[in-house]
Amino acid sequence: MVNRKPARRLTALLASAAVTRAATTALRSRAPGGPDRWQRRNYAGRAVELYAGPAAALGAAAGAVALPARARAAGALAVLAAGACGAYDDTAGEGDPRRGFRAHLGALRDGEVTSGAVKLFGISAAGLAAGALLKERPVDKLLAGVVIAGAAHFVNLMDVRPGRAAGAVVALGAPGLLREGAAGVLAAASVGAAAAVLPEDVGERAMIGDAGAHALGAALGAAVAAGNGRAGLAVHAAGLVAAAAYGQRVSAAAGSGIRRSGRATPSL
Repeated sequence: MVNRKPARRLTALLASAAVTRAATTALRSRAPGGPDRWQRRNYAGRAVELYAGPAAALGAAAGAVALPARARAAGALAVLAAGACGAYDDTAGEGDPRRGFRAHLGALRDGEVTSGAVKLFGISAAGLAAGALLKERPVDKLLAGVVIAGAAHFVNLMDVRPGRAAGAVVALGAPGLLREGAAGVLAAASVGAAAAVLPEDVGERAMIGDAGAHALGAALGAAVAAGNGRAGLAVHAAGLVAAAAYGQRVSAAAGSGIRRSGRATPSL
């Protein structure tokens, strides 16, 4: 059903895009830690900026401001936590050749806490907490958490070439713009932020990194969680778990010969 009062969705779309662009400009002008900290080489060896990732996280979170308190808290928690965990991995995990759940869990068993493990557990916990805010029944809370965390990981799996992750969020989130309530607003927030970073990402002037990919995915997952009942949540959760399993096999097969910043293979 199309919402007859789309003002909140339009506000979320425009606000998320505007905040993303403003945050990108602000980060670029100040460059916390120095400009070199925000530079990476992409798959083709071109120098690109990482400002777009944290900016997209801030923009997607800002788009949820128009929601009621619980849904607003759920969206902000999911997006900002996923973005923060991704940003930590972008910095602390740079150069780490390990890929996939098994590699990071294996390191954890050996007493090493990798940035990938921090990201895995941090985003999972935030997804479950956000799902608990969005749903009432325990099973629905769990499924919603799986969907949110799974969507964050799925979008990161898509980030193997310029524009693919942000473009996927725009494409997958666009139908949600027709939804009522929190689902439509959260979809608008994810689409607005992704659309704002897409031109520079496609143009290979910037990359969204793990911070942007996970944050945008979490926003998209929160929209799906808000707009579906138990059956829909179960279907989405199953699909995302299957995608994660496939990504694990691809990451394991790729081995350690691929540079992390080159986007040639998805990272955890």
